[in-house]
Amino acid sequence: MPLVLVTGASRGIGRELCRQLLERGCTVLAGVRDVAQAPPGTEPIELDVADGDSVAAAAEAVRTAHGTLDILVNNAGILSEDDEDLLELPEDLLLETLNTNALGPFRTIQAFAPLLRKGGRIVNVSSGGGQLSSPSDWSPAYCLSKTLLNGLTVQFAQALKPRGIAVNAVCPGWVRTDMGSPSAPRSVAEGAAGLTWLCLDAPPGMTGRFLRDGIEIPW
Repeated sequence: MPLVLVTGASRGIGRELCRQLLERGCTVLAGVRDVAQAPPGTEPIELDVADGDSVAAAAEAVRTAHGTLDILVNNAGILSEDDEDLLELPEDLLLETLNTNALGPFRTIQAFAPLLRKGGRIVNVSSGGGQLSSPSDWSPAYCLSKTLLNGLTVQFAQALKPRGIAVNAVCPGWVRTDMGSPSAPRSVAEGAAGLTWLCLDAPPGMTGRFLRDGIEIPW
């Protein structure tokens, strides 16, 4: 029964991913800023990925309670309504977005990697907006944060390969969530399905890849 930690588990894709993983028999640790918002059936872990002390405390709590971890899903992310025009993008908005969307996973992987067993998996929730092969002009701070996350995915895949830990990025597509839009074409279940596949069904030796619906896409 895999032990999985999902960050940003209180709503949207993270919450649905928890549901799907529980349905598959996993033990799910829900990383949330407010433990009262953890999905039913999960074990709440107080975690704010934008705060290094919070990340360190969460890793110690998991180590104390469970000793090891099988799968880490870096799902927590933000998208500001003011993130519109790169030429007028405030520096503090860019830094805030990078702190959560890219440095958050960076901190979390560093903190939890010592707990991951051989054969463990790390799933970074990215976006097509982060692709260099097909640049996007919407929400530039968000897209830049996902480009950095993709780069971190490749670097951590190399760093953790000797330990047999797979690190991959996934694009869930444009999903009907608070961060997405009511007009988005994909349901939350469809968006989370690719994450569930990468957590539980992807080939164990696959690492350093960017995927959507189980199919590799260009960086």
